[in-house]
Amino acid sequence: MEIKTVELKNIAVRQSQYPSDKKCEFLLVGRSNVGKSSFINTLISRKNYARTSSKPGKTQTLNFYFVNELFYLIDVPGYGYAKVDKGTSKKMGMMIEEYLKNRSELKHVFLLVDYRHKPTEDDVLMYNFLKYYNLNITVVATKYDKVTKNNRLKQDKLIRDTLKLQEGENFIPFSTISKKGKDEIFEIIENYL
Repeated sequence: MEIKTVELKNIAVRQSQYPSDKKCEFLLVGRSNVGKSSFINTLISRKNYARTSSKPGKTQTLNFYFVNELFYLIDVPGYGYAKVDKGTSKKMGMMIEEYLKNRSELKHVFLLVDYRHKPTEDDVLMYNFLKYYNLNITVVATKYDKVTKNNRLKQDKLIRDTLKLQEGENFIPFSTISKKGKDEIFEIIENYL
């Protein structure tokens, strides 16, 4: 897929602020610092469109990126970051849950996990939460290039086993450097368009 246009169209904290044009939406979830902004920038072939930060917990809204005037990539606040106070964390959780429960335009969820590590307890909770809502999910393992070739099969198994992925469930190792996984992500998106 060639990316011709990208626009940060809506920044939302409640339903009334979501786009109303009925275009397909693809949600990106993951813990803080897993690389959601870098993932977005790689997909849309832009360097710093989605702002990356060395400080986790920066995103506190639902950010709707309108791509090629065809679909939205939605970046949501990361989870599992200790420095966000409990009240803010609860508010962000409710904001995401409201979106998940009420959004018919949501076609697919990309759950980002860090390829270098075992999925956290929060990753497992999020995966099970998404399954509970019967959502279409792809697990995307970011930072693939930071694991040596000799350890990749072990990491694949560790991630699959920890999340209890079933045979045939989508699992895509992803690299912002080599662009590994980018075509597979677009293939999933294109199937809905």
